Amino acid sequence: MDPLTLLAAANAAVAAVKKGCQLYKDIKGAAGDVNDVLKDLKEQFHKVVDPSPAQIKQYNEEVKRVQEIAKADPNDVYTEIGNQLGALMDAYDALSKALLQEEMLGKKVYKGEESIGRRALRRIIITARLDAMLVEIREMMVYQAPSELGSLWEKFEKMWDRIVAEQEAANAEELRKAQAAKWQREKLKQRVKEQLTSVLAVVFVIAWFLWVMILIRTSHTYRGVYSLPFWSCVLC
Repeated sequence: MDPLTLLAAANAAVAAVKKGCQLYKDIKGAAGDVNDVLKDLKEQFHKVVDPSPAQIKQYNEEVKRVQEIAKADPNDVYTEIGNQLGALMDAYDALSKALLQEEMLGKKVYKGEESIGRRALRRIIITARLDAMLVEIREMMVYQAPSELGSLWEKFEKMWDRIVAEQEAANAEELRKAQAAKWQREKLKQRVKEQLTSVLAVVFVIAWFLWVMILIRTSHTYRGVYSLPFWSCVLC
């Protein structure tokens, strides 16, 4: 998957976390019976004379939101927030690998249509967007949600820092191995080239020697001294 597709997956996970945080906050903050809340909303709405389409839409959305709060279990919402944080970690991990792959390809001669500067800018933008996502979620879970979500974020952040450190070490090791493998391939090519040059040199010397011997055997001086035909003993 390309980095932009993976970034979209990370965006979806962040949106789901934010929605879950807001729902959890609404559940914890809901006061009184839901039926009373819905009754109060209805009474307030009916006081509006000739409501506009926008007001009707707002009323229906608020009723739907309250009903959703009534049906939601805070424990289920809490679990779903954790699942979406896990999805974000998966997307981050996949993005790290994709960016590492692009970095490794950047050390080779690039023959694509995109400029090198544009590819580098894309990596910077993706990294900056990921950092902004984390800050956004942290602000919401720590400062704008019930304390249990802040506690969840603290645990998540500790795990995240550890995983990021491990990934950076693993990526550095993978990059080192890739560079070592490339060096070994170049060394092997050089060795094969040197061996081929040596073989060609030996073949050339042998061919030259045979050619000289043939010239000597076919010369008039040699034929005058030796009566045997030259082909009877070329290398005698």
